[in-house]
Formats: sequence, structure tokens, C-alpha cells
Amino acid sequence: MSVFKNVIVYRIESTWSQTLTDVEQRLDAFRFVPCSPSQEKAAGWAEPRGEDHGPLVESVGGQWLLEYMIESKTLPGSVVRRKVEERAAQIEATTGRKPGKKEKKELKEDITQELLPLAFTRHVRIAVWIDPAARRLVVNASNAARADEVVTSLVKALEGFAVAQINTQVEPAVAMSDWLSTQEPPAGFTIDRECELKATDESKAVVRYAKHPLDIEEVRQHIADGKRPTRLAMTWDDRVSFELTEGMQLRKIVFLEGTLDDAPGLAKEDNFDADAAIATGELGQLVPELIEALGGEMKLGAAPAEPAPKATAPASEELADESAPF
Repeated sequence: MSVFKNVIVYRIESTWSQTLTDVEQRLDAFRFVPCSPSQEKAAGWAEPRGEDHGPLVESVGGQWLLEYMIESKTLPGSVVRRKVEERAAQIEATTGRKPGKKEKKELKEDITQELLPLAFTRHVRIAVWIDPAARRLVVNASNAARADEVVTSLVKALEGFAVAQINTQVEPAVAMSDWLSTQEPPAGFTIDRECELKATDESKAVVRYAKHPLDIEEVRQHIADGKRPTRLAMTWDDRVSFELTEGMQLRKIVFLEGTLDDAPGLAKEDNFDADAAIATGELGQLVPELIEALGGEMKLGAAPAEPAPKATAPASEELADESAPF
């Protein structure tokens, strides 16, 4: 299962309403075109199935699957700097003057353009899922900047499209503190063996646990001392393991053994449809349950609620490749 590894979830505003055909037609104007020889970066929408000139939106079980493609060229900085110094030395030798900062900057730009056709090319494919019924957008990205690029492209392409990242009534860090302190995760979830705790004072101290039991006095004491969980490994319903972050991101998602067996009517060799059906089916249940465990979703435009007091136990009881093509 490689469809979704790290996800950021958004709420689609109720004012947006377009059909699958509308979305397909509008995205076609922003279809991915590879970099030209002198172009550093190209981005756009690509065929989720990887079929040339195929649909840009695939519907599997009523869920819409898209793929955003980014191509970038990378030039080693040391190579560019060496070429600039060589060119500057030539100018000094022939004219007797030493190029200044502005001229060196122009030399760098010229040399970059000259070398781009020889540069290494990197492709990143970002899986995107729109759930039109639940009005959710899920972007397979491990950082907000990359997800923002995808969202910006959708907003540009789809008239009236607007989203906001899902916020919950209880901050994830507050909830994770409570779960670790009490060792009572929400119903349907279990705490696994990895977490990260960070101090909020000037020390910025960080404590990480990997492959380590978390139901120990030491963890509770760190929380009592003011450290906040920034990520916590969990498992939902013995079906999906993941890492919840303080920013409400789900990372290191793994669909556990047996999930493929529960995909009715899909043969294991139908990789795209099976992967899409399982990922959207499992995450389509996990995300609402997680939101509920965090006190429910805050309405779009609502003012943030006062954070709940952090639960602390008495002293005596004492977080790829983001590229994930379909």
C-alpha cells in the first residue's frame, strides 16, 4: 500500500460544487508539461493511472483520485560556484577589473541557464483525494509547503474551490498528553512504541522514544514537567498504523495485513483500484473517528476554543519520500 504515506486533511467549504466532468475539464488547462531545456521547474496535473492522455480524475467507489506532478532540475551548487569563479577570473584577466557582486550574480544566472539542459531531473508525484460526499480533501504530503502548492493549484483551477485545514476542539498535543499520562487512548485506538516530547521553555529540550514502551513513569514525568508530545505512533482498529503530529498531520501510514482482503469485488492484481479503494475506505473511517477523539471538528471560521487543561498524573503515580504515486 503506497497510495498515501503522509497526509494533511482539509475541509472543503460548502459553497463549492462541481461535477467530476467539470473538474476534469478545468484541470486539463493545468495538465503537467515537462520542463523545457532551460526551465528549472514544471508542475501540473498528471494522469493518476500513468496512462498518457488519460483522465486527470479517476473515480473509485465515488472517491475522486488525482495526481499532482512536480519536475525540478538540480544543479550542484559547487559546480555553479566554480564556473562563476572561472568566468570572473577570465574577465579580470582580460579587462583588468574584478567583477562586483551584481556582475557575479548575473554570471551565476547566465551559467545556470547554460547548465540547466545538463542538470539532473527529479520527479515528485503527489496523490490527492477528494471525497465529494464528506467534503474532505486529503493531500499526500509530509510538509505544509508542498501541500499548500497543491491546494493553490486546485484553487486556481477550480472555480469557487476553497478549503481550510481541519482543526479540532482539543489540540492534538493536549490530547496526546492525556492519552500518554493516563494510558487510556480513545476507543478503537492503541498507543504504539514511538513518540517525541518537546519542552516549551527556553531549553527546547527534546526526548524521543523509538521501539520503546510508553506506559512508563518516565514518560508521565516528562509530561508533568511541561514537555508536550509533538508526535505519537498509534494504531486504529488493528488495521492502520500511523503517527499523529501536533499539527494534525498523519504520517508513516501503514495499512496492515488483512485490509486488502476486505476490499469487495477487487482482485489483488487490480493495483490502482484496490489501493485507492482500501486507502480511501480505511482513511475515510479513521479520520472521522480521530476527529471525534479530539473533541470534534471546529467549524470553518469559528474562533479557536480555549485549550483544555493538560492532564498530568500526580508524581506518586507517575515523531519519503512524500512522493506516493498511485
